[in-house]
Amino acid sequence: MSAIYIMWLRELKRYVRSRAQIVASLGQPILYLVALGFGLGPVFQRAGQGNYVQFVAPGIIAMTVLFSSIFAGVGLLWDRQFGFLKETLVAPVPRIQIMLGRTLGAATVACIQGTLVAIVCLIAGFRPVHWTDVPLALGFMILIASLFASLGTAIGSVLQNIQGFQLIMNFLVMPIFFLSGALYPLSNLPTFLSVVTRLDPLAYGVDGLRTTLIGVSHFGLLVDAGVLVLGATALLLLGSRLFDRIQV
Repeated sequence: MSAIYIMWLRELKRYVRSRAQIVASLGQPILYLVALGFGLGPVFQRAGQGNYVQFVAPGIIAMTVLFSSIFAGVGLLWDRQFGFLKETLVAPVPRIQIMLGRTLGAATVACIQGTLVAIVCLIAGFRPVHWTDVPLALGFMILIASLFASLGTAIGSVLQNIQGFQLIMNFLVMPIFFLSGALYPLSNLPTFLSVVTRLDPLAYGVDGLRTTLIGVSHFGLLVDAGVLVLGATALLLLGSRLFDRIQV
């Protein structure tokens, strides 16, 4: 049996068995959806932007996929701390297969959590403009998950302890989220902020989800897909190289 499939299945089983993780993964998105979606809804509507729940739901889904996939790095650190990683790396299989299996597993889990949050958004009143474009939205979820799962694996391969990962969360992951336009439109921003948002890969993921789900586009669907594919490929190559250098 391929090592890629074994590691992918292990990540999936670990998620399914952790009911607490499944419930916890819904807490933050629901908070954002309720507190912001309904709290800022009247303000957003008076500004002539329409229904804020419709606007923010794709951003909340993207946020869920981001946080879930980036935590693949945390899983790598836990495995290193408890010795499971060492047992895995000494196995007579190429490390690239182990890395790919872990990354694909983390991406799959992130897509599952994103789908659960999408269902919550539907319950809250969100409706896609064209249901036929929902498969395209799922494709963007997969691209976002693959990109940031690769980034999480790359970061986890370099760090030695979980305390260091908290710094990454505060100074990398949170800025990526807040600069992505998940909570606000990217149009009419100050020049500096507009340039920074264009450097944020999640901004293209959020824009892709908005385009496919509610028909609102900022960069364009082809640009969104192209940036995410290139970013995921580059980070996958970087992650595999860093993972191969881990000392047992």
